[in-house]
Amino acid sequence: MNFQRINIVGCSGSGKSTAGKLIAKKLGYPYVELDEIQWKPNWTESTEQELFSNLERSLEGESWVLDGNYTKTVPIKWRWVQWVVWLDFPYWLILYQIISRTIRRSVTKETLWAGNRESLRKAFFSRDSIIWWCLTSLSKNRRQYLAAMNDARYRHIRFVRIRSRKALVAFIESLPE
Repeated sequence: MNFQRINIVGCSGSGKSTAGKLIAKKLGYPYVELDEIQWKPNWTESTEQELFSNLERSLEGESWVLDGNYTKTVPIKWRWVQWVVWLDFPYWLILYQIISRTIRRSVTKETLWAGNRESLRKAFFSRDSIIWWCLTSLSKNRRQYLAAMNDARYRHIRFVRIRSRKALVAFIESLPE
């Protein structure tokens, strides 16, 4: 089995970054975080041209682990990807993870991409709420990845649907060192 180019996908809060870092470390591959490529200071999004150009440059290597969805990047990242690891955890677990992560990041003032920080006000009382985004995009996300798994354009990709933390741990343990 060839594990050189892997994309970790899933709803916001599903644990893509954590899983991506663990997999990259186990395999000794570079880790690429799509959010880091996308976000600029003050939560400003990169233009499509900037995003695509930076993503192409980040994926030039022979092996990598990429975490992130961004449907508009599929033609670039899935051109080379060999494995898509889909974190499809239960709704309640994703909701728990996104809320606890957001509260932790807000309270500790954790710095994210390009110096950005989450805030409780934005998370709970804003149209730009990551929690609201998670709640409203989970079903769409599931439909999208189920369709992709059966799409002839992606026959070259091995999809792994992971539905529990225990299954994720077992998958990571099964990877070669």
